[in-house]
Amino acid sequence: MFKQKETSREIIIMTGSGEGEESSDSKRSQLGKVRTKSIHPPIESQWLLHPLEENKPSSSLPKPGIKSMLNYPRKIRNSLKKLGRGKSLRRVLEGVRDPKYEQLVDSLREQLFVEGHLMERQTDYHSLLRFLRVKDFDLSKAKDTFVQYLRWREEYGVDEILKEFKFEEYAEVKKCYPHGYHRVDRNGRPIYIERIGMVDLNALLQATTVDRFVRYHVSEQEKTLNIRFPACSIAAKRHIASITSILDVKGVGMSNFSKTARSLFMEIQKIDSNYYPEILNRLFIVNAGNGFRMLWKALGAFLDERTLAKIHVLGNNYQSNLLEVIDQSNLPSFLGGDCTCSDYGGCLFSDEGPWQNPQILEMLQSTSITEEIYDSEADSDVASEEAMETGQNEDGGDGGNTEAQKIHALEAALMDTNKEIQALKATLDNTKAVLERLEQHIKALRV
Repeated sequence: MFKQKETSREIIIMTGSGEGEESSDSKRSQLGKVRTKSIHPPIESQWLLHPLEENKPSSSLPKPGIKSMLNYPRKIRNSLKKLGRGKSLRRVLEGVRDPKYEQLVDSLREQLFVEGHLMERQTDYHSLLRFLRVKDFDLSKAKDTFVQYLRWREEYGVDEILKEFKFEEYAEVKKCYPHGYHRVDRNGRPIYIERIGMVDLNALLQATTVDRFVRYHVSEQEKTLNIRFPACSIAAKRHIASITSILDVKGVGMSNFSKTARSLFMEIQKIDSNYYPEILNRLFIVNAGNGFRMLWKALGAFLDERTLAKIHVLGNNYQSNLLEVIDQSNLPSFLGGDCTCSDYGGCLFSDEGPWQNPQILEMLQSTSITEEIYDSEADSDVASEEAMETGQNEDGGDGGNTEAQKIHALEAALMDTNKEIQALKATLDNTKAVLERLEQHIKALRV
């Protein structure tokens, strides 16, 4: 009934007063300034999204060795077997790429490589496409922005945050700043919700600091990219790369926009715009009264036009708009839906979604391990070939030394292979520790 067709569109964002959705044509004469912005279609549409049933398992991927398989826990081995003879999980996670955009991504990656910015984790297809989109596929601008992103990751210590940062005040912060991810929309995207009108800023600053809250926000963005999106892709059987967000601003006015609140908002907005672009598919601002609409004029100055074009400002009659994109069973009761998450103390405490499904997490982990093996075997093959070529080039026509040089080259290749094996063992140990922590976290949530 509510199935929505997602296409490229021109969205009109208007500022001013009045009730209902701000893009209503009937209010256009009453609302002063009008902004128009042509935006790209949803990021998922830049993959060729065939139904999963039509996807055939790829036969071109190298198969992990028997010895490596024997080291896996039984459940992971079974998952890999299922993937090998069933639908291609990797195709769902990666998407079937549009050749036009893949060529642009390859061009950007080549430019980064020439300038010495080859970082495999960050220069994946999805990350580069997001930075190309935000710069309207201008290669030079996208490259400069991406280099700034890499520099920020290093200076801010994003990788260290992921490994070491513990947000012990999580439960207290949730009480005075109700926010969180909750289930998915009709297209399978994760839903992020904030109840801005219920924020107690004084209590928030007693529970944490601005710096720690921003670091927590960065860790959540990383979790969305690396866990929530892949998990939602598996559940939806299509590539997912953006979120649907809802901001409940009931009771919010100019008095809520204090200097501290403004500083926090600007810092988070700067990070999201510069370093996590094109993650937002659309944002619904609901319960927007006259007080918020005055505040919105000030807030809009800090947002770029591309972000503004994704925002729908709604009054009290917003339920029909939300139900167009979100099933009622996935919508919290305080937004007119059926869900209460009573077992978790409320929907915004549950973090419920495909990313909490143990089977999906196991599949993601198995995919990660498989990729490690593919990379390890590929690196070993390259090392062996290079070593053999070196031995042949150094031969110089001296037949007496040929065998000794080949043996030396093979020994060098074997040493490289052993190093890769040790690295793989360390990765498996880390993976085991992560799975144990996830299991403990899931058990704690169920208590």
